[in-house]
Amino acid sequence: MEYFSFQWHITDTCDQRCEHCYIFAEDHRARIVEMPLDQMRFVLDNCLRMCEKVGRLPYFYITGGDPILHRDFWTLLSLLKDREIPFTILGNPFHLNVAVCRRLAELGCDKYQLSIDGLRETHDSIRKPGSFDATLEKIPCIRDAGIKCAVMTTVSGKNIAELPDIVSLVVERDVDIFAFGRYCPTSAEKENHIAPRDYRALLETCWAKFEEHKDSGTTFNLKDHLWTLFLHEKGLFEIPDDAAEGAIYDGCNCGNCHLTILPAGDVYACRRMESRVGSVFSENLRDIFTGEAMDAYRQYDKFEKCSKCELLRFCRGCPAVARGTTGNMYAPDPQCWKEIGA
Repeated sequence: MEYFSFQWHITDTCDQRCEHCYIFAEDHRARIVEMPLDQMRFVLDNCLRMCEKVGRLPYFYITGGDPILHRDFWTLLSLLKDREIPFTILGNPFHLNVAVCRRLAELGCDKYQLSIDGLRETHDSIRKPGSFDATLEKIPCIRDAGIKCAVMTTVSGKNIAELPDIVSLVVERDVDIFAFGRYCPTSAEKENHIAPRDYRALLETCWAKFEEHKDSGTTFNLKDHLWTLFLHEKGLFEIPDDAAEGAIYDGCNCGNCHLTILPAGDVYACRRMESRVGSVFSENLRDIFTGEAMDAYRQYDKFEKCSKCELLRFCRGCPAVARGTTGNMYAPDPQCWKEIGA
C-alpha cells in the first residue's frame, strides 16, 4: 500500500527569520499561530479517516516554524507512536542535544531534516549567525540516536555556486540523505532568479558529484522534477512502453498524494505557493482532496509548456516556482531549458 503524505505545520514559532521563509515572506510582523492540542488530535483523526477511505498509509512531515518549540510537541509524537505512524521532523538544530535526539528516536522519528543553504557566510546570512556551525554539530547527534539525518538546500542565484561544495560537505559529514529544491519567489523580489541553462549546468555538475560519491553512505534524492528532463536527455530515463495513456506517474505531488496543513487549519495544495483548498476543521480531508478546488492542480492540459511535452506525466517542473515568478502556476517552469515547438 502506498503512502499519502501530510506536511503538517503545527506552529509558526521559530527562532530564525530565513530569507525564503513563507511565513514571514510578505510581512515580518506576521501573527504567530500555534495549533492547540485538542485541534491536533482532531486533525490527526481527520488525516487517518482520509487515508482509510482512499486506501493509503499516512506519513507525516511535522514542521513549523520549528515544531520542537510547540508546547505539546512531545505529546503529538506520542500520539503518532501509539498509532504506529511514521514521521519526519523538519526543524532547526538549535534545540537538539543527545537526550532530545534519543527521545525522538524512542518515539519513532524516522528522519530529521536540517537545512544547509550555503557555506558558512552565505548560510548564516540567509538564516541566522551561528546556524551553519550549529547544523554541522547536530548531524552526528541525530545519527548517533539511530535517526536518519537529511539535509535540504534551497538553491537560488545567491548560493548556486556553492552547491557542489555543499555536496562534498554532506558526504564528509556522513549525512544520510541530501536533496535540493529551488527558491520560490513569494513577492515581487526576483533577484535570486537562475537562468535555465545555468540551472541545467548545475544539474550536470551535481550529477558528476553524485556519481563521484555514489559509494558513500549518502543517498542523493533527486527531488527537483527537472532531474527527469535531465536524465531523459542523457538516456538514463526512458518513458515505459507500458505507461497507461493519461496516467500520472511522477512529478509535482499537488493533487496526487500530498496535502499541507497550517497551524490555523488552512489546507494547502502546496506550501510553496498560495494554494488554499479548504479547512481541516470544517471539512473532511477526503472531500477537500477530491473536491473542485483541488482539481485545479490536476488540470494537466492547462500547463502551457508541459502539456506539449512527452514528459508531462513524469515531470511538470515546479508549478510553485512558475507561480512565484510569473503569477501563473500553469506558466512554463522558469528554469526549464527544453525548447517546445508551437
